[in-house]
Amino acid sequence: MNLRRPATLALTCASALLGLALTGCGSTGSAASASAPASTSTPAAVTAGEDANRTTVKVAVGTTVTVELHSTYWSPAASSAPEVLAPTGSPSPTASPAASPSPSCRPGGGCGTVATSFTARTPGTAHLTASRTVCGEALLCAPGQRTYDLTVDVTG
Repeated sequence: MNLRRPATLALTCASALLGLALTGCGSTGSAASASAPASTSTPAAVTAGEDANRTTVKVAVGTTVTVELHSTYWSPAASSAPEVLAPTGSPSPTASPAASPSPSCRPGGGCGTVATSFTARTPGTAHLTASRTVCGEALLCAPGQRTYDLTVDVTG
């Protein structure tokens, strides 16, 4: 009887561990499919703002990358390698609504956004760059605020 008891205990533990492992796999699979698009769905989209300046993002072919900068004084972003990251449509500057201006946004402050979208066409690396010289009405930008550069690595 003593020999059967450890075997039963070992079998019970193994079954419990297998059940937990399968439960964990099921949970991970559900979360992964919710955040990662399936190959038959529309490609992923990435939006980058000022916080992504001087950083690198990695995307797959087919991904739409949008640079959205929060001032209408920015130039539309441009791609250093249009064969890798091709512009999609026209840049879209959007001024903040005149009827309800933000308390922190004064007239002449460049309130609004400039968004430019690109499609990842082929594997490679491209820089998405934009520039500005003015950071507000009659306010020149400091040297560190004049340029935007996002490196995009496109994988196959």
